[in-house]
Amino acid sequence: MGGVIVDTLAKRFKFTYEMVRVTENRLEPQGKERGLFNYMWEQKCDLLIIGVGLTYGRFLVVDVTIPLVFEPYRFLIPVQGDTANINAVIKPFQWPVWLGLAISIVFVIIVLQLLENAFRPSNVPNKNNTTNQWNWLYYVRQTGKHYVYVFGNLLSQGGPCPSKHLSFRLVAGVWCLAAFIFVQAYTSILFTYIVTPVNQPLINSVYDIVEHSDIQLLVRKASTLNRYISDPNATGILPKLRKKLDSFPNSECQMISECINMIKPGSRKTFADVISAQLEAIKGHFDQTKKCDIQLAKESFLTVFASLALQKHSRYTDTINRGVMEFQQAGLFDHWESGFNPMPPQCLANTKSGNQKPETKPSVIKLSNLTGAFAVLLIGFSASFLIFLFELLNTSTSKQPVVASNRNQGK
Repeated sequence: MGGVIVDTLAKRFKFTYEMVRVTENRLEPQGKERGLFNYMWEQKCDLLIIGVGLTYGRFLVVDVTIPLVFEPYRFLIPVQGDTANINAVIKPFQWPVWLGLAISIVFVIIVLQLLENAFRPSNVPNKNNTTNQWNWLYYVRQTGKHYVYVFGNLLSQGGPCPSKHLSFRLVAGVWCLAAFIFVQAYTSILFTYIVTPVNQPLINSVYDIVEHSDIQLLVRKASTLNRYISDPNATGILPKLRKKLDSFPNSECQMISECINMIKPGSRKTFADVISAQLEAIKGHFDQTKKCDIQLAKESFLTVFASLALQKHSRYTDTINRGVMEFQQAGLFDHWESGFNPMPPQCLANTKSGNQKPETKPSVIKLSNLTGAFAVLLIGFSASFLIFLFELLNTSTSKQPVVASNRNQGK
């Protein structure tokens, strides 16, 4: 895009120019290695057509224009493969809901068994008859019958109600209603969790890099970020990033391509650079491999201002500043950026940022959402208990004349 900028400036202000071929990939010289600033200091060029990050040290040695773009640093990471979605069957409910459901199941089975025992016919083996070897088997079968009935309603299979007593049928009916609510709530959310892809990104923000010791951070050696990190007076998270770089070998790359080649599927590495360079890297990788197996982490880190650089006290500084302002007002920089680096549609999802509208995540059903179902069970049990007491009292009253008559016949 640098060639288009200088060509448009030349047409706007009617000047001629000549391009100088360079081999350096850093701005400031380091040791015996030359930098791009050397060409301006040696009067070999007037203007650097490259994004120059603004720092106090650069202000002292060169003239910089007003910022062309405001670019955040983004982290390039490999696309993680899908993992087994084992927890999908339990995710629709929070653990208090599962606990309440389990307690309800056990409680319903026990209540149904107690109600049936209370109205047990006389020909059923006596529970006090320990000599009857089939006595325990009878109660096991009875409990198993209630077990099948309770779970049959949860699985939408249903089953016959084994008792005609109102208290028993009330508990059974209340359980059918509560089971219907549980099943509908569960199945309405389950499908969403089943089809949700399970490929958690390597990182979401810069804090994940610091918190995970196995993640390697890669930076370009001549980048503005590396200058900030290497500053002995740096504060905040920058010293932690410095320790991260020092903890892994080959964390600083001379060329951008060297860092990008290390970002491979399955690796635990991330490369930090401005977003324009990262988008160009994703597009270039797709053009070479026809795969979208690298992506950007959701959150950006550091916003830098990129400007053009001129010789110190250059007579062209005001003219170039005027041109940059006109281009910004016309939106040409964004137009050129989108035109030179069109993102393949297949990789658009890999470039989403945290500033965009977040994707809707599947809802998790909380205990408060199903309070009504548990309230129905509680009210049903209470009503059933009152009816049970009434039926028990009625049964005892109806048996008293028979007992008295039997005593009179004995006399």
